[in-house]
Parts: sequence; structure tokens; C-alpha cells
Amino acid sequence: MGGKTLNNNLNGAKNIGPGIRRRLNEIGIYSLADLATITPAKAYSKICEQNPGKTFPVCYYLYSLEGALLDLHWDDLPDFFN
Repeated sequence: MGGKTLNNNLNGAKNIGPGIRRRLNEIGIYSLADLATITPAKAYSKICEQNPGKTFPVCYYLYSLEGALLDLHWDDLPDFFN
């Protein structure tokens, strides 16, 4: 996260719309600090576990969550995320 202080609010965070925010809240993530603690990969896994039978696009979620932590649009993530 490059020494940058996280804006703790999920509202207004890059890549976090109402649907992703709702899913994050369902698994106990209410801030970007919460997301950083659990990591995007674990958050995605918990979202999937919380919603059996539903399919969530893995790349979309992982890129969106990582981008939110880095304050970058998911399409602007560094190449090592691709």
C-alpha cells in the first residue's frame, strides 16, 4: 500500500459499488482497513462461502478489491496483478 494511509470508508472507495459493499458488510468488512487485514483473496473466498450456489467473477472481485486498497481503478493495477 506504499505507505499511503487508507481512507477507512468503503463508501466512495474506488471499485466498491453498492453490491460489493453489501457483500463485504455481510462478511464483517466495513472499512478498507478491515479489507487490508483479511486480504482481497480471503474476502473473496468468504463472499463465496457466504453465498453458496452463486457465482462471483473472481478476477472482477479480486481486481476491484485490490484496486480499492491501492486507490486505483481496477484497470490501472500494476502488471504484476495480471
